[in-house]
Amino acid sequence: MIEDDLGRIEYDEYGSGPTLVLVPGSCSTGAAWRPVMKALDGKFRCVTTSLLGYGATAERRTEADPSVLREAEMLEAVIGRAGGDVHLAGHSFGGAVALIVAMRKRVRLASLTVLEAPLPALLRHCREDAHYRSFRDMTDAYFAAYGSGDREAIRSMIDFYGGEGTYRSWPERVRAYAVETTPVNMLDWACAYDYELSPEVLATIDVPVAVAVGASSHPAICRANGLVAMAIKDATFNAIGGAAHFMISTHPASVAELIAANVRRSENPDEGRMRVAAHVGGGCDQAGACCR
Repeated sequence: MIEDDLGRIEYDEYGSGPTLVLVPGSCSTGAAWRPVMKALDGKFRCVTTSLLGYGATAERRTEADPSVLREAEMLEAVIGRAGGDVHLAGHSFGGAVALIVAMRKRVRLASLTVLEAPLPALLRHCREDAHYRSFRDMTDAYFAAYGSGDREAIRSMIDFYGGEGTYRSWPERVRAYAVETTPVNMLDWACAYDYELSPEVLATIDVPVAVAVGASSHPAICRANGLVAMAIKDATFNAIGGAAHFMISTHPASVAELIAANVRRSENPDEGRMRVAAHVGGGCDQAGACCR
């Protein structure tokens, strides 16, 4: 645990080797990365945390100030505690926060892996109107349902990402945690829409970047992440065969291979770039070809 002046921050670490900081998404905790850590087979020192308001990490945002910069500050504290050159990997909203940390350049990163970051503001900036509207319609309906008293309104957001029936397929305790943390997730979405993001700002990221989506994921999330890969020099883009949004649980071996290959690319750029694409089933290295 990190006892920060603005509230405690969940911090755990396992194993030895190059330092890998793993950031989960919304409605989740650092424990979500356990299948991936198992697949990494002890080759890394894995540091996990939880985003604001989840797990043991205290909330420091409010409805009046839902800024994603509060998330970035928290993650920078985790990276600072981890020390040295850190390989950063973020899933879902954790991927969006990881991108912002990489753009802020206040901590040392050796590589960055982004898995299906929700980036409606980037779609809006790039005038990807149909894809942006997919996000907007989903969140408007979700918020309205919750405001009308639907305690399980979050199921529509989860099914948007994972496909119809995903929420109902989850174990009861996982569904219960999603329901419990719905107000926190709504702050996450406020962050996602509020933070302005452009290809020009993304282009300032200067570490090896691997971006991945599930081959079966929603077209809007694929397009948003494809735009990230196209904006960052030499970023790789991969579609994980058979996977959708919750890939760190359903396809941990593929995710582990993607992360490990990007770490190798940071050490040997030419060799690593080939391996990133080669190790992901159904992958491609041309963002524009996969995500329109």
